[in-house]
Amino acid sequence: MDVAGVPSILIVEDQPETAEMLSTYFKAQGYQVKIAGWGKDALAFIEKTIPDLVMLDIRLPDIDGYEVCRQMREHRRSANVPIIFLTEKREREDRLAGLKLGAVDYITKPFDIQELRLRVRNVLRRADLEYTAHSITGLPGPLMSDEKLSKLSDESDWAILSVGLRGLSDFADAYGFVAKDEWVRAVALMLTHVVKESNDPEAFVGHLDDENLFVLLAPDEVKKSQEALRVRLEEARAFFYPRADWEAGQKDPETNLPKLDVAMGVLSAKDKSFSDLKNLKQAIFDAQDVVV
Repeated sequence: MDVAGVPSILIVEDQPETAEMLSTYFKAQGYQVKIAGWGKDALAFIEKTIPDLVMLDIRLPDIDGYEVCRQMREHRRSANVPIIFLTEKREREDRLAGLKLGAVDYITKPFDIQELRLRVRNVLRRADLEYTAHSITGLPGPLMSDEKLSKLSDESDWAILSVGLRGLSDFADAYGFVAKDEWVRAVALMLTHVVKESNDPEAFVGHLDDENLFVLLAPDEVKKSQEALRVRLEEARAFFYPRADWEAGQKDPETNLPKLDVAMGVLSAKDKSFSDLKNLKQAIFDAQDVVV
């Protein structure tokens, strides 16, 4: 949000009349609004300024809206920005393609402007909640986690267990998004149990993003917690695959079984000093050097 408390919307629409109508309407509703008529212009804008929501047409003069969405999801800064597709495409396959890429809504033209306003309001409300509590795990989301991590610059006795979930996209393609979410929820629960078993009542578990979590705890507890998590993961992983698929994968390593790998690593205040939150978060990602 460029202005405190005022949500910002990027409208990516190549029809000037439609873009201007949407801009005028949502500015009147109190939003900050920017317009891009080309997909590459939208991506260039997002590299510099992250909007709170993107309304994205699929048919654009250069790259299509699917590609814009795909590139946004590939970058950490824009990976969680809500996207609403606005399109003339009405086929079920088109809708599923948009939702699979991570769009939160898909609205066909012509649309009811009042309905669109309500959908925008609801999406932004959900996004606010997700920054506080992650929608799948219920753990603190990126905003709360950033606040916690930003305080570490004044402390000298801390350690972080970094946990990265790998293979989620391939697993979802094979078994569906519900199965993928169940795995994410299970890992978060295992982390929570590991923390409860530690001797650090001040330990904190949170999300860096949808695929990366961390535990902030006392340095003398971190290795023990890492090992406890490793044991739990190895015991639990098989239950999230169809039994026949898992057994086939155990018998034949060449079986094309999507892997649910978890990368872990430890970072501590003794490793190096961090000039800012961005550098600290990058170091947490980089610490994931052991794959379970």
